[in-house]
Amino acid sequence: MNHNIVILGSQWGDEGKGKVVDFLTDKADAVVRFQGGHNAGHTLVINGEVTKLRLIPSGILHEGVKSFIGNGVVVSLEALHAEMDELLARNVPVFERLRISEACPLVLPVHVALDEAREAALGEHKIGTTKRGIGPAYEDKIARRAIRIGDLAHPEKLKAKLTNLLDLHNFTLQNYYKVDVHFDLEETYASLLHYAKTILPMITDVSAELNAIRVNKGKIIFEGAQGTLLDIDHGTYPFVTSSNTISGTVASGAGFGPCYIDAVIGITKAYSTRVGSGAYPTELFDEIGEHLGVKGCEFGTVTGRKRRTGWLDLVALRRAIEINSITSICLTKLDVLDGLTEIKVCVAYELDGKEVSYPPYDNADYLRCKPIYKTLKGWSEETFKQTDYNKLPQAARDYVRFVEQTLNVPIDIISTGPERNQNVIVKNIF
Repeated sequence: MNHNIVILGSQWGDEGKGKVVDFLTDKADAVVRFQGGHNAGHTLVINGEVTKLRLIPSGILHEGVKSFIGNGVVVSLEALHAEMDELLARNVPVFERLRISEACPLVLPVHVALDEAREAALGEHKIGTTKRGIGPAYEDKIARRAIRIGDLAHPEKLKAKLTNLLDLHNFTLQNYYKVDVHFDLEETYASLLHYAKTILPMITDVSAELNAIRVNKGKIIFEGAQGTLLDIDHGTYPFVTSSNTISGTVASGAGFGPCYIDAVIGITKAYSTRVGSGAYPTELFDEIGEHLGVKGCEFGTVTGRKRRTGWLDLVALRRAIEINSITSICLTKLDVLDGLTEIKVCVAYELDGKEVSYPPYDNADYLRCKPIYKTLKGWSEETFKQTDYNKLPQAARDYVRFVEQTLNVPIDIISTGPERNQNVIVKNIF
């Protein structure tokens, strides 16, 4: 039996993690975010009602389930408050269900300004960040100068740290980026003290609470943000996010030992999408790419940006399986492929005249990779809303089986629509 499972994206993000976490939370005692910030959006559709979450774990809608924000997450108090207010307006008891690590670094307005200034300075070579200050906040963490949530409990210490931080960043904005902006110390300090009144009662030792649940044989879901191919170390650097998005980050980002993890579920679209710049060998620029984007509603939850679309890439997916030790796959948006006469799957790359089965780490090399495709038969019947594997079209089952056999990893869940219960359950995860 699995008690502690990691659910993460195996591609470039936007795979449908939120829906799967929400669906599986019925059997969980706790759901944990362990990395990223409010640059990641998870969309839930329950009985036609849409909920968009950015910082708060997707388990927040479930009674009797604890939601945790681990120390590996960078937190914008403004964004967190806005998200809490949205949930409170719908009578979701956020204060009862949500707890936050005191070690979470804060994303401040000055970080947003730095993010915007850097992207503007890069021009056509910009990374394609969400401009929400995530990268600069992580930089402060690594430089050991971050303001952390626990600092809110010590006003004098907070003000001293904030003084040094704003002095540095104001100088950088004005003298390096030549941006006519200045963040006032007293104004920023007062804002933090205002948020502290709400946030401080919610802080806890997340690691200790999670391990107490583990000892008592409870079930925990660790919810990843973004996707494996955006990992700061293993993604298409430099066109990546600012955190480690892989399963190993659970240990550092939530204080939960790696040997306690029982299963890692890789959420994988039946095709692929990407937001922002960077290599993308299977990207489509034709009517099929448009079909995937329109039918799949491929627009960012947080930014609303149109996503790039392409065929499923098993080369990149193989890397994700290995570095995450993915034990099974949840294949999402199978229904988006309904109606296509043929479906292509990338099984290898051609790089400088040679066939390669692993993606290169360097983005410049990745850009030169050409996909080698296997063409499979499509299907005209609908898979939308289907919950019985045996009632899926034969060609759809052949597609699923091909992916399983090529990757040697089982597909235990197939998502056939955005609603919580629109799934084919091949094998129970818990």
